[in-house]
Amino acid sequence: MKFLDEAKIYLKAGDGGSGCVSFRREKYIEFGGPDGGDGGRGGSIIFKAVSNLNTLIDFRYKQHFKAQRGQDGSGKNKTGAKGKDLVIQVPVGTVILTEDKKSIIKDFSSEFELFTFLKGGGGGRGNSKFKSSTNQAPRKFDLGIEGKDSWVWLRLKLIADAGLVGLPNAGKSTLLKTLSNAKPKIADYPFTTLKPQLGIYRKDERDIIIADLPGLIKGASNGVGLGLKFLAHIERCRILLHLCDISVKDFKELIKNYKIIRNEIESYNPLVFKKKEIILLSKCDLINEKSINERIELLKELTPSKIIAVSSFSNVGMQKLKSSLEELIK
Repeated sequence: MKFLDEAKIYLKAGDGGSGCVSFRREKYIEFGGPDGGDGGRGGSIIFKAVSNLNTLIDFRYKQHFKAQRGQDGSGKNKTGAKGKDLVIQVPVGTVILTEDKKSIIKDFSSEFELFTFLKGGGGGRGNSKFKSSTNQAPRKFDLGIEGKDSWVWLRLKLIADAGLVGLPNAGKSTLLKTLSNAKPKIADYPFTTLKPQLGIYRKDERDIIIADLPGLIKGASNGVGLGLKFLAHIERCRILLHLCDISVKDFKELIKNYKIIRNEIESYNPLVFKKKEIILLSKCDLINEKSINERIELLKELTPSKIIAVSSFSNVGMQKLKSSLEELIK
């Protein structure tokens, strides 16, 4: 299944049914009078958050959604049937934005959450409602009220327990494959991951959802590279797994790479910057143990976060990572 985290759709509530012009014509009733019924109300547009969806791909193939029109009224004071509401299912974590993307209309953060976005138009009055002492045979009626319409943007922010962040080619996809059942694309060049990937680390007590996000670069919070589009996904992650390539040439480059990602996260959202973090020094099988310990001590001077040297190739540090992950999620 393809991953789609943004879609623009058109919504229209159902129009109200028109009122009816009718007169009683029963046998032996000489002066029957008006008996036209009212029109029914149009259907409403309702959003429902569900957990069995994790992408907005369905909205790529269908962008227009219209609720049912209310039925017209009929004789014998019969009110038209109400139009059927249109319930649109979206993944938990979806945000509804205005057409200009400047305002948030609704943020779905829990399963089965319902939100009535557009109410259907009201039904028109039948001629029986216009009867009076001076007008006992009215032929006047109301048309149904048109339902409102709107273009909106849907944006999905993944809800995961842990989010993998780091520079391109830091080893995020390989780690995700090692920890979970996911099968992301893996290659030895930057920006292999072009869309977020979800994986599940199976544990007896509960499953831990891990999100692999496309690599960030300097300036990502300002729209450089792929970062701005995908930085939103780390907002809902409970903890961050920050991968740094420990096999770089010198200490200064390691510190520089670490600071680039932290600065971009802070620039994007200071609240996300405060999330719990585990620093993973990836590709530790490429250097000796002495260099690993030196670089860990260097990073400890910058951050109180837990630091683990890992290697997806040789499985070094994986058990320690799993234990730390389970402990933090609890």
